Amino acid sequence: MTKLPIPGKPVRGSQSGAPIMALFDLLGRRWAMGILWTLCKDGPCTFRELQERCGSISPTVLNTRLKELRQAGLVEHSGEGYRAKPKGIELYELLVPLGAWSKEWARMIGPEPNV
Repeated sequence: MTKLPIPGKPVRGSQSGAPIMALFDLLGRRWAMGILWTLCKDGPCTFRELQERCGSISPTVLNTRLKELRQAGLVEHSGEGYRAKPKGIELYELLVPLGAWSKEWARMIGPEPNV
């Protein structure tokens, strides 16, 4: 099982464990950002619904990422299923402009992307 990246301790890409690098380590894990994005954009859902919304994610990967995102304080399990916590929603809102920027960047460097 993978460990949650902890600010201040070595993480992927940073021996110092700078907080931003710990966050990038977490979000860079397969499906982590997609899960958070889906929960923030589409709202709470059960494990099975989340798996369907994410498409090709395996139950094992989904379970691992949900554990990590819960441990990181970004996602929680409630009576409605899984949902983003306030810090997860705040992070999503910070990522939305980055998503818009990335589309402009994609147009600048290459052919029209399929997004």
